Amino acid sequence: MSDITRRGLLGTLGAGLAATTLGAMPARAATRIRHYWWGNPERDKRTFAVIDLFQKKHAGVEVSGETIGWGDYWTKMATQTAGRNMADLVQMDYRFLFEYVRRGALLPLDPYIDKSLMIGSFDQGPLAGGKVDGKLYALNIGSNSQVIVYNTRVFKEAGIDIDVINWTWDDFAKTCQTISTKSAGKVKGSDDLSLMIETFESWARQNGREFYDKDGKVAATADDVASYWQFWADLRKADAVRGKEKTVILDAPIAESGVAVGDTAMAHYWSNQLVGIQAVAKDPIGAAMVPHKKGGAPGQFIKPSMFMSLSRDAKDPATAIAYMNDWVNDPEITQILGLERGIPASPKVREALAPKLTPVEKLSVDYFTAIQSKVGALPLPAPKGAGEVRDAFMRTGTEVVLARMDAKSAAKSFIEDAQSIIERAQ
Repeated sequence: MSDITRRGLLGTLGAGLAATTLGAMPARAATRIRHYWWGNPERDKRTFAVIDLFQKKHAGVEVSGETIGWGDYWTKMATQTAGRNMADLVQMDYRFLFEYVRRGALLPLDPYIDKSLMIGSFDQGPLAGGKVDGKLYALNIGSNSQVIVYNTRVFKEAGIDIDVINWTWDDFAKTCQTISTKSAGKVKGSDDLSLMIETFESWARQNGREFYDKDGKVAATADDVASYWQFWADLRKADAVRGKEKTVILDAPIAESGVAVGDTAMAHYWSNQLVGIQAVAKDPIGAAMVPHKKGGAPGQFIKPSMFMSLSRDAKDPATAIAYMNDWVNDPEITQILGLERGIPASPKVREALAPKLTPVEKLSVDYFTAIQSKVGALPLPAPKGAGEVRDAFMRTGTEVVLARMDAKSAAKSFIEDAQSIIERAQ
């Protein structure tokens, strides 16, 4: 983890930013705010560059950047919340938004809207995803969807020519087997996604069920889970996916993913991660939808990739809001951020970014455009305890990957555990 402020990461960035709310404030004693996010090398580089630029413009303000990987992020967040020592601004995920609002850990942003937080012209759909009980607790800093990232060189060499927006799970399995066979096993068709609850949620939706119902109870069935785990077990048996010794390493860095190191052709991520993946991948990447179930309901959905929230422990909310405002409005800052965290909710920002998009950023926008009519509705936020359910899914799924449990009995055990976790968490 880093807890430092870095300067000059992108060299001379230029001057002359438009005045902001903070810039109009009278002289004051030095102010320190903390910004906490889960990251990767590319995201961290961009974020620290934004911090540097903000500090150069706002003399007397120090921004402390704190970054850590996703796997440890929520553990630390929970500890800080319990100790009433949260960062002023925290990166928030839709999955945990309601939980942290219910804890009283976040402050509503409504008092600042179009006063010091200028978001009146933003797309209302992405903004609505940050509301709880009619109040805005989380500002969308990028829209997002699930994506199967693939190695374009490997696809071409294996002769794979398929519509990756409209393909099915059968198509996916055949693609995995073809790649593994034609490469003589040197490149497996895909990472083994047995432990990815995010991919399973698409699978369950294709079967006509959300993972959680409107009351926050587990709606997915043991049959849903068993069929998912059996699908991957069959691909393991065919030697068409990455080995179990890599699969059971949970929340591994992007740089260690199969697509990045070149030993698999496909992996599941979120579309805002395309920039980071391409930064560490050896070959050009492509973007495919999560395969569809023939005749099934849409599995994927578009969601806020992540939010920025004002914590209950913010010592200087006015300064924190000024920083937040620059994040989503300032022309030079939004150029630094690009699309790494997702598609911006501001039409003006998207228009300004378009001429300077890199090939992978253009891939992100084109993918986002292609899937619009293929996705389902945004599910309701997951209930309290969802993080523990995710851990249980990985833990029980590991037993299947290691052949210590069969898919059917493991699925029954997981559903029972998940229901118990949710009931206990309420």
